[in-house]
Amino acid sequence: MVGFGKRDRKLAAAVEELAAADTLAFGGVGIAGTLLPATEAYRQLEGALEEHPAAARQQLDWLLEHGSPAGKAYAAALLDTVDGAAGRAAWTRLRDDPGELTTFTGCLMDQTTLGEYAAERLAGE
Repeated sequence: MVGFGKRDRKLAAAVEELAAADTLAFGGVGIAGTLLPATEAYRQLEGALEEHPAAARQQLDWLLEHGSPAGKAYAAALLDTVDGAAGRAAWTRLRDDPGELTTFTGCLMDQTTLGEYAAERLAGE
């Protein structure tokens, strides 16, 4: 395919990773602080938002519609960083989503629904 370079393949791979993610973690997890593949993909997409905002934004919109519950949460979180109003709108749409995900904050693991997680983000937690 013409124009589908290394950057596009890396972005597509990151989006695929996030679309299938079942765990939400923005930093290292466990005692060793290991980065999950989804966390690395999140960071790649975060970088793409700075370098190629239009292409990355399209990927975020796709993730919000087609991603796993964790993938949707990653997309909404990224939107929040670049466009607060769009991020808030995404969290509002996700507030009623019953999909389940695992969250990590350091060594602490938790189970929640995407809707509960979105409500916490909207409340500023």
